Amino acid sequence: MKKKFSIFEFCLIIGFIFFSILVLYPFWQTIVISFSDPKQISGLGMNLWPKDWITDAYQYVFTYGNTMKAYANTVFRTVSGTFLIVAFTMLAAYPLSKKDLPFRNTITIFFLIAMFFSGGIIPDYLLVKNLGLIDTRWALILPTAVNVFYIIIMRNYFMTIDKGIEESAMMDGAGYFTILTKIILPLSKPVIATISLWAAVFHWNEWFHALVYIQDDAKSVLQIVVRKMLTAMDASQSENAAAIGAGGGSSQNLLLANVRAATVIISIGPIVLVYPFVQKYFIKGIMIGSLKG
Repeated sequence: MKKKFSIFEFCLIIGFIFFSILVLYPFWQTIVISFSDPKQISGLGMNLWPKDWITDAYQYVFTYGNTMKAYANTVFRTVSGTFLIVAFTMLAAYPLSKKDLPFRNTITIFFLIAMFFSGGIIPDYLLVKNLGLIDTRWALILPTAVNVFYIIIMRNYFMTIDKGIEESAMMDGAGYFTILTKIILPLSKPVIATISLWAAVFHWNEWFHALVYIQDDAKSVLQIVVRKMLTAMDASQSENAAAIGAGGGSSQNLLLANVRAATVIISIGPIVLVYPFVQKYFIKGIMIGSLKG
């Protein structure tokens, strides 16, 4: 039997479809511009489909300077930085979730003070310099390996897990580390996926630390190289048209808009592809982790 939609439900569906189009259109328009012939986008109007699909803008981006090396550096930073953030967050949140932990409230207050008050850029730079991390990839990873907000979220999530499970494991001879790795972590997939997504997005998009700490261009990240490329192109070429060499040396007329659109797709592509795999855990993880204090 076919379900009949009420007028309200029909209007709601139409509204969601219209809203989805409004959200997706700018992203699709960026893709179209990145693959379009400059002659097609130089005029006014909507471009829903390129007449000719060209990859000159992507060739230019990937052959500019150390773009590929910077891309690899960004991937390394994102993967290793996310792993360290999740690992340190779990190791700090699990003890704090135990009400019988000595000085538990004092430690929590100490963490909260560190979250709300920062020493600033100069003390951070001096600390990284004294540790010998200047111009190393670890300068982009270690200073951000601990995030108090993530610790609080994960601690609250751990506190929602039934304590009877841990007590049963202890009666069987399991220690705290075994309980954490064999029981707690498999039950904490939502909050782990949520924090992993937050950490990955942060490391992928963050560029200021690389600007301050990295001096060797071979160790720079994608965002810095893209910024330099667009700044140099904007300064040397007109907004309307720019004759630039794409790839092996054939001169192509590319608009600055083509290159900008290509850099946007290249920059956000990996994160957009990762998000659908963690979406089902995201809302559950953040809601449960933020409720219990």
